[in-house]
Amino acid sequence: MEKLNVAVFFGGCSSEYGVSLESASAVISNLDKDKYRPVPVGITKDGDWYYFKGDPAKIPADTWCGRDDCIPAALSPDRSAHSLLLLKESGICRLPIDLAFPVLHGKNGEDGTIQGMIELAGIPLAGCGVLASALCMDKDRAHKLVGLAGVRVPQAVVLGTGSDRMQAAAFAASAGYPVFVKPVKAGSSYGITKVMSAETLQNAVTLAFEYDDQVIIEEMIEGFEVGCAVLGREELLVGEVDEIELSGGFFDFTEKYTLKTSAIHVPARISREKADEIRQTAKVIYRALGCSGFARVDMFLTPEGEIVFNEVNTIPGFTEHSRYPGMMKAAGHSFTEVLERIIALAVEA
Repeated sequence: MEKLNVAVFFGGCSSEYGVSLESASAVISNLDKDKYRPVPVGITKDGDWYYFKGDPAKIPADTWCGRDDCIPAALSPDRSAHSLLLLKESGICRLPIDLAFPVLHGKNGEDGTIQGMIELAGIPLAGCGVLASALCMDKDRAHKLVGLAGVRVPQAVVLGTGSDRMQAAAFAASAGYPVFVKPVKAGSSYGITKVMSAETLQNAVTLAFEYDDQVIIEEMIEGFEVGCAVLGREELLVGEVDEIELSGGFFDFTEKYTLKTSAIHVPARISREKADEIRQTAKVIYRALGCSGFARVDMFLTPEGEIVFNEVNTIPGFTEHSRYPGMMKAAGHSFTEVLERIIALAVEA
């Protein structure tokens, strides 16, 4: 069988550039090389596109963007082309692309932008499409839709750049401290602050505005965070439920990628009945937001056993120690098998 050329997009104009390098390296390493030929497409922090033909080990080390390893590139928008345009000094060459696999986290990668470009080009897309990607990136709109689907969501207020910031103070006083202040559209906990008192609230709002033009202030949900790795389109496969154990604070960027003072338990230390309920809730959320391919659905479990929606990551971390592969592995599905299923869904769509 002829190998499929899988364009793996990594890097990007995002605060999560470095995370993307790690994830993409793991995806490339775990693709079945008997079936797929990785076509690494690196995007610099400035937004320049390159076809990377060097040693894959240079990707996580962020030494990939060198003259000898890179050729300037662009995705052809011609729906009949299905190709990456290599912009060589001698002229333009076409590299056929059978499937696009964005492994880009955050803005300009997980928010529907590159998905739109890929769909415009008519190339099969691994993962969520434009609408689901954009909705899941927007915490406010995602919460509204999931709430309409019957799942509890945190109380919140949203501020724009021109909003009266006293709305934040009024909400926090009503909801009670602590509250969480977050950019509406950002990932990996960038710009998020757990605010313990009114004295630090406005500084937290200012920080969040550095990452987005909208900020959401949410009530704190008592309990702990649980997650579900979901894969599929019509028929959904859900991995083992995981649990984040915190010694204090919240699951910020440092904790997510170092686990210095926290731990992730897979399976979660809950009853099988509650785990099944969480899985079913994850499916409701996944479908309510129009997800397809794969996504990680994050929720809270309160001391009373109530499930509360947190967020959906349409391109979750794909490093060897990331939660999504870990939940699938605990359910008996290897990383390579998961990638195989994701690609199969894209090809069949």
